[in-house]
Amino acid sequence: MALGSNLAGDYASCEALLEAALARFPQAGLAVVARSSWWRSAAWPDPSGPEYRNGIALVEANGDPREVLSALLAVETSFHRTREGKNAPRTLDLDLIAHGRHVLDEPGLVVPHPRAHDRRFVMGPLAEIAPDWVHPALGRTAGELAAAAKVGADASPITPPSRSSSPALC
Repeated sequence: MALGSNLAGDYASCEALLEAALARFPQAGLAVVARSSWWRSAAWPDPSGPEYRNGIALVEANGDPREVLSALLAVETSFHRTREGKNAPRTLDLDLIAHGRHVLDEPGLVVPHPRAHDRRFVMGPLAEIAPDWVHPALGRTAGELAAAAKVGADASPITPPSRSSSPALC
């Protein structure tokens, strides 16, 4: 699962919001097995927007990809996620990046995620915790994909986690 935020909402920082979202995963039937550090990157495609925080969680889930996606959307809703337009700032964005070795292309669900392989803010955190993970459709590892990613090329891990001067932005 990919997690992202560039509006902290009611939380002190985007990192705090993302931690709270991770803490909610077990209630949604998603057992977190491993997780990356939080990464920062400029807003995309308009870098003048609030900076993003992103990360990856490897989870065990009972259910098919559609059920897992439904659980993720329910967690987003519980954090007051609104969809105001493509690439608009958001409190919480949860994406199903892959589900085992499944390759699906159905209305409302494409697995693996159709653009994750070209996003450093997704592949970088994934490579941090599972560098040898192999993309089910492309046959390339997370490490290879992170090195080749074009979108979010500025993405880098936050060490230590940063603190935002504004509670509303990251």
